[in-house]
Amino acid sequence: MTERVHQNPNLIFSEGTQVVSLRDVVSQNGRTLHPRGAVGVIVRSPGDLDHSYRVRFPDGVDESLRRDEVVMLAHFKEGEIGDVQIAATRSNLYDRVILRCVIGSRAYGLDDDQSDTDYRGIFLPPTELQWSLYGVPEQIECYETQEHYWELQRFLVLALKANPNVLECLYTPLVEKRTPLADELLQMRSVFLSRLVYQTYNGYVLSQFKKMQSDLRNQGAVKWKHVMHLIRLLISGISVLQHGFVPVRVEDHRDQLLAIKRGQVPWEETEKWRLSLHTEFDRALSGSKLPERPNYEQANSLLVKARRAALSEELP
Repeated sequence: MTERVHQNPNLIFSEGTQVVSLRDVVSQNGRTLHPRGAVGVIVRSPGDLDHSYRVRFPDGVDESLRRDEVVMLAHFKEGEIGDVQIAATRSNLYDRVILRCVIGSRAYGLDDDQSDTDYRGIFLPPTELQWSLYGVPEQIECYETQEHYWELQRFLVLALKANPNVLECLYTPLVEKRTPLADELLQMRSVFLSRLVYQTYNGYVLSQFKKMQSDLRNQGAVKWKHVMHLIRLLISGISVLQHGFVPVRVEDHRDQLLAIKRGQVPWEETEKWRLSLHTEFDRALSGSKLPERPNYEQANSLLVKARRAALSEELP
């Protein structure tokens, strides 16, 4: 996948940035000093997007140019190279979905009448797009239908890093579509489990609880649904290390988790449970039989096989 130069539309370019002028630079008597497309360097940046840059050209001429009148040189040179949106418009990538499943509250058994149905999965782009100058997006999303699909390689990389959402896709009992290739992936799902689960899950939980403690201090309340899912994630991580399986359904902890979701459990009690789960997580790591790292070779073999299969018009 081609990496494009990132350009935030709200970014204020710093002094020294090389830019391309998107209009002619004209003298007071109407003579064109530099044509549209001339390269200059920013010698003074504004404090906001409403004011102009001071741009100096190679002959020493300075000109004031607004934000919409300049573009970074590196961005200008790219043109359409690596523009995945071009690839997306040339092929309906939703037709290339090889795995569609349900995760989130409905998969966990924690849903209610207000719960959305969250679809996740994988798409395999056609080879001609994969090989093109434009590349393919790492993910496609449809907010209206709550669908989110990762490109196969991106999915595999995230799974190898023990991303919780991706691992849950491999273990959810609610699978709505799976092609033969996806079925092969599901059958080898255990190769993605490793002791990295400890670092990934723990890091996510700790960072989120820090934000929640900040919310509690500054706003006097937390989002209890988020607290519930973080506790659930810890329980899941412990089970993965102990049993080598990602438990999507919460089963025995359902009533406790729903009580947290409804805000019926005091924060202090939730924190006490969290800390005890961290202790249990540590013990689970010490006794885990999972390998230190996942099986990169098997994941790579599947990807190579998928790339070859994508040469065919039929979805593998």
